Amino acid sequence: MAGIDVGQIITALIAIIAVPLALLGYIILGEQIIERLSESLQTWIRPYFWALPAIGFATIFMVYPLLRTVVISFRNNDDTDWIGLANYKYFFTFPDTLTSLRNSLLWLVFYTFFAVFLGLVIAILVDRVRYEQLAKIAIFLPVPISAVAASIIWKFMFDYQPPGAVQTGTLNALLGVVGRDPVAWLINATTNNAALIFVGVWTATGFCMVIISASLKAISSEVLEAARIDGANEFQIVRLVITPLLWPTITVVGTTMLINALKTFDIVYVMTNGAYNTDVIATQMFSQLQHNHYGRAAAVGVVLFVAVVPLLIVNIRRFQQQEEQR
Repeated sequence: MAGIDVGQIITALIAIIAVPLALLGYIILGEQIIERLSESLQTWIRPYFWALPAIGFATIFMVYPLLRTVVISFRNNDDTDWIGLANYKYFFTFPDTLTSLRNSLLWLVFYTFFAVFLGLVIAILVDRVRYEQLAKIAIFLPVPISAVAASIIWKFMFDYQPPGAVQTGTLNALLGVVGRDPVAWLINATTNNAALIFVGVWTATGFCMVIISASLKAISSEVLEAARIDGANEFQIVRLVITPLLWPTITVVGTTMLINALKTFDIVYVMTNGAYNTDVIATQMFSQLQHNHYGRAAAVGVVLFVAVVPLLIVNIRRFQQQEEQR
């Protein structure tokens, strides 16, 4: 049949049929063998037996690609020769990649700060209103929306037409109502990164609020009442009592937002495609792939991975500490 790749069909059949059958055979035969062993040996070997497929899949689909990416980052674009650190030198010296690195730092600082700060403030405020659940639902609504959908929504909101033309963008239409000139939100270098980060904060604040609010509910009301009896006002209670008690949760949420900031791709790609000096590390890597610069793309990926790993370690240790306290 014309237009059908036989190799792709065979690969699909292997993925759909052969792999599940192999796993089923592994489980059935393995359990039959294990059941013939002594009780003590069964107890020792069975956890490793069940974990082995997961370890195998993780090695094939995670560890090997990671190692292969590191290798490619030291080779030329067509993967035919070793070029040492040339791809990394390119990343840290070429103006476009330095711009993406600068923008990623802006996302790290402002996206993380405002998402966590607003999540904390809103969690504290809605905890004291009568319609708390309704308020939380309203703030949480952007979270289930995909980053692509949110980007399209705000791309229409930020839409710009030259002065004198009908403004189809909501924000510029509002500026026209009050007699102000329209702003090229996504084109102007002084506003575009701020606009993109705003969209990221809009989608993440509800998540931060829910996590912090759950931790806030765990604070004993007796502690707060004792602070009030001692003469503390509400601001002092928030600053000296609530925030320190919430700090472990704030740290976890903050590191999660830092990781999200480093992985930012969808919002930038959909709204500007990295144009007008809005590129970030992830979109820079995608751009290098589009131009068949696989060595450079791999180097960018390795840099991104190295930046994310310490944050993952911090998050894991924080979870371990919380489990130990329980």
